[in-house]
Amino acid sequence: MTDQFRKAGAPEDVDIDRLNEIVAEADTGGRKPTGLAAHLVLAVALAWSLFQLWYSSPIPFMLGFGVVSDGIARSIHLAFALFLALVTFPAFKSSSRSRVPLPDWILAIAGAAAALYLVVFYGEIATRPGLPTTADLVISIIGIVILMEAARRAVGPAITVIAGLMLIYIFVGPYMPGLLAHKGATLSRAASQMWLTSEGVFGVALGVSTNVVFMFVLFGTLLERAGAGGYFILLAFSVLGKYRGGPAKAGVVASGLTGMISGSSIANVVTTGTFTIPLMKRVGYTPVKAGAIECAAGVNGQIMPPVMGAAAFLIAEYVGISYAEVVKHAFFPALLTYGSLFYIVDIEAMKMGLKGLPSRSRHPALQGALRSLMGICAFVILAGLVYYGIGWTKTAFGSAATWMIVAALAVVYVGLVAYRAKHPDLPLNSLKGDILEIPHFGETARTGLHFLLPVVLLIWCLMVEELSPGLSAFWGSAALMVLVVTQRPLTAFFRKQDLMPRWREGFVDLIEGLSAAARNMTTVGIATATAGIIVGTVLLTGVGLVMTELVEFISAGSFIVMLLFTALICIILGMGMPTTASYVVVATLMAPVMVDLAAQNDLAVPLVAVHLFVFYFGLMADVTPPVGLAAYAAAAISGADPVKTGFQGFKYEIRTALLPFIFIFNNGLLMIDIQGPLDFIMVIATSALAMVAFVAATQNWFLVRNRWYEAIALLLICFTLFRPGYWLDLVDEPFVAKPVSQLNQTIDATPAGQAVRVKLKTVNINGDEIEKLIRLDLAEGKNAAERLESAGLTVSALGDTMTVGIVRLGSQAAKFGLQPGDEIIGVMVPSSRPSRYWFVLPALLLFGLVFWLQRRRRADSLAAAAAP
Repeated sequence: MTDQFRKAGAPEDVDIDRLNEIVAEADTGGRKPTGLAAHLVLAVALAWSLFQLWYSSPIPFMLGFGVVSDGIARSIHLAFALFLALVTFPAFKSSSRSRVPLPDWILAIAGAAAALYLVVFYGEIATRPGLPTTADLVISIIGIVILMEAARRAVGPAITVIAGLMLIYIFVGPYMPGLLAHKGATLSRAASQMWLTSEGVFGVALGVSTNVVFMFVLFGTLLERAGAGGYFILLAFSVLGKYRGGPAKAGVVASGLTGMISGSSIANVVTTGTFTIPLMKRVGYTPVKAGAIECAAGVNGQIMPPVMGAAAFLIAEYVGISYAEVVKHAFFPALLTYGSLFYIVDIEAMKMGLKGLPSRSRHPALQGALRSLMGICAFVILAGLVYYGIGWTKTAFGSAATWMIVAALAVVYVGLVAYRAKHPDLPLNSLKGDILEIPHFGETARTGLHFLLPVVLLIWCLMVEELSPGLSAFWGSAALMVLVVTQRPLTAFFRKQDLMPRWREGFVDLIEGLSAAARNMTTVGIATATAGIIVGTVLLTGVGLVMTELVEFISAGSFIVMLLFTALICIILGMGMPTTASYVVVATLMAPVMVDLAAQNDLAVPLVAVHLFVFYFGLMADVTPPVGLAAYAAAAISGADPVKTGFQGFKYEIRTALLPFIFIFNNGLLMIDIQGPLDFIMVIATSALAMVAFVAATQNWFLVRNRWYEAIALLLICFTLFRPGYWLDLVDEPFVAKPVSQLNQTIDATPAGQAVRVKLKTVNINGDEIEKLIRLDLAEGKNAAERLESAGLTVSALGDTMTVGIVRLGSQAAKFGLQPGDEIIGVMVPSSRPSRYWFVLPALLLFGLVFWLQRRRRADSLAAAAAP
């Protein structure tokens, strides 16, 4: 991503070199070697991307040659990451930024060799599990030490300290007091666990990075290299720039669009903020608020599907659901977050009486609002068009449909480039300095329609062909590689210009894009590998059970206090970490705690809700002072104090922090347990109004400044609309207990895709007998036993007693902590009661009253201002 901002045409008063340095230090490495070292780094980065393309493609299987196993691929993946991290990230602030010192070369080669040791001796290691040789131990220790150093440089001290404490905890367990004590492990056992098995460094997180994340980062990097980033920004400006607070609104939409393909909140802030922040300042926003708005928008880009900062793929792996289901669950909260930030921006503009920028186009405000909504919903809209618009061809033409779609996309691509060639290129240079006029929507939109075609292909592969995310991203990246190379020559051809310079530029763009993707992945690869140390320690010592007891003790049995404490821990653990590492750490340490304590509090929380909860709060660290990296990036552009920018950004992000608490109790926000179209409409409508009420209360402004009682009323409205069932639960229980003898009957009556709630009696870590409530999502099946087995468990009945038999490793049942021998004591079924939405009516009446009161005050103030 280096120098992309200068090439794109950033405002002249922004320190571009400083911005490039911030992004490089966070994502790609702050060192820029020269000479032979620069060529070597380029070659290694290029080789990494080419290896990942080969590994992800079907070509090795078609040729029967060069097939790489998953374990070997993880080792090669880490070898590349270690080499690039130690060469491109300086050891200290005083280290040279242009020359690679000899110790760094030694560390880089040794780290890569330690990872490749598992490739060279893969067969021998596999034949002696748990019996490492002296060479195995030496290589493992060297590898772990070098990985920790690479993590310190590339990811930051936070994850390094946590991983270091975990390693120490393995050996001091026998000397720890009380709950913290464990039997410990020998050096041989610990080294083997961490480096020689798939339960440590080379575990699930690194596997997801290898199999999926790299290809999506490559897809996003190539799309940006093709020019889509600048296209999204200008498109947002053309729609919203002329309205009240237009640059800020355009920044929110642009961040949402770029966040869909970006894997870094810092890069997202800098990519859009370079243009939007100076323009926000121009129309009247203070430097602190301009930076905070872009900071909040950039961080929220990491919760926007489909990529979600690469965490979407990790969530799918940890929860045990498909990637498509993760996107379905995560999209509406992300849309609420962006919609509410859009409203915050409008409130700030109202408070200061700000105007938009001049524009040639004359469209009504409603049309602009609809366009912006379509922009933020672009992925879902495009996915729907692909699935329902052309998905039928798969049924009609079978395997031939794929080739028909590819041919059609190729024809459309040539046509769109020909249409684009008739008009001037995307006017990125108009964003230098002051924008005198907002670009016309039609003129802007037509310059980049061809960028959507690789996205269409990606969606086709994911939703229609139902290929794996990694293979889908491969085909999308392959299409983008063709686009990057050919768009310039094709444009020149239709303009009757010289082709050879354009072909050279296209291949240079491709090489730089492949290299940039590998450089962007360096931090992710190191972070997921280091997070594997934390996962390995949890598996080796059982510290996860200790965390459960500790949080339960501190919260004194209160589930709300437990949620608040968990949120605080997630923010602390996420400080200074990239999105992927933050999620792996909090998901490993805190998600099981939430699942267990929720079950003990008779709250059957879906696993995906728990993982999204910890993911949201781990991400909040990016905007939380004093170490919020996104706030520092935004402040570097706005010229404001980074700590003040962080605090203002955190104030804006309170609305994002609210959502996880809501969807823990109201799973409808995640599109879970939706009972038909009417329920879906009510969830969408009440949630949107609830978020409006919350923003109005926290910003102390609705139509005019709130009175104290109006703010309290707005918070009450927000709570009621988000959780209308709360008031009904006070007078009528949502579920009634049925005897265990009705378990099979209840399962048979539960539709596929819905959940059954089961009450169990089990024993905790202290040997105390406790009761817990869990929910198991049921698939199709011939009978109750088969459907339970698909959820990961078998049950056995003896008289009136029913107990858990076998619990399948990695299944839903296992993730909820079920153990063989647990007694099933009952099943909870929904009670027959009135609709919870009856309580929405008084909330809407109160909302209307607040609206009327404020509208009257606003009319009075306008009349007074107009009076002579």
